[in-house]
Amino acid sequence: MRTYIRRREKNSHLVVFFGGWGSDENMFVPLCTDDFDFIMFYNYSADEALVLPETKTYERITLIGWSLGVWAAEYLTSKTGIIPDVSIAVNGTPFPADNQYGIPLSVFEGTLNNITEENMEKFYLRVFGDRKTYLINADRVPKRTIKSLQDELRWLYNRIMEHKESGFKMDYAIISEIDRIFPAENLKSYWEKEAETKHMIVPMRNYFFHNWNSFTEFISYVENFTSGKIVKKSRKAKDL
Repeated sequence: MRTYIRRREKNSHLVVFFGGWGSDENMFVPLCTDDFDFIMFYNYSADEALVLPETKTYERITLIGWSLGVWAAEYLTSKTGIIPDVSIAVNGTPFPADNQYGIPLSVFEGTLNNITEENMEKFYLRVFGDRKTYLINADRVPKRTIKSLQDELRWLYNRIMEHKESGFKMDYAIISEIDRIFPAENLKSYWEKEAETKHMIVPMRNYFFHNWNSFTEFISYVENFTSGKIVKKSRKAKDL
């Protein structure tokens, strides 16, 4: 388990982020600004997530789980001692290796058994959606060793196979229509049955965070989303 922490003395807002398999901080540090603190869990292993230091009280805590990080958020949040005010699931479910609600089991297991440099490049291409987006965001591509990727996915697979839902509920769930990692129909099948979660469908890829300048903008987008309408972003934000 790796933990990345970015803190400023006077910040009252904390963003807690659970990355997906194969991620690292390079993918998300570009969204970090000085108006909130940030903690990211990733590179999951047998070690439990670190507990947030209790020396600081936040007025607001926003939790975000992305891809397999949605499962990790449910599995690990109770172990961190973090109680979020708002929780957001992005392109994932609590059943990430599942024929109905996640990545088809044969695909998940096929990835687990074929982790190579060549296959990981193909994987990240699918994460970003296409080669153009991948190249534009080359500085965000994770820098991970093959062994760390193998160890992480094996640990995730073993925990996923034995894990049952904890009862942790997300406030919002975002589903990308052109996600090449999680089938959109499977994401829809899961979140449509979760009456307490507001789910929204967007015309984007699995990784789409480059469309915002900061997590503050992204969180505002989610909270102000209206079905069928893309909320206007600031001038600096890139086009969706």
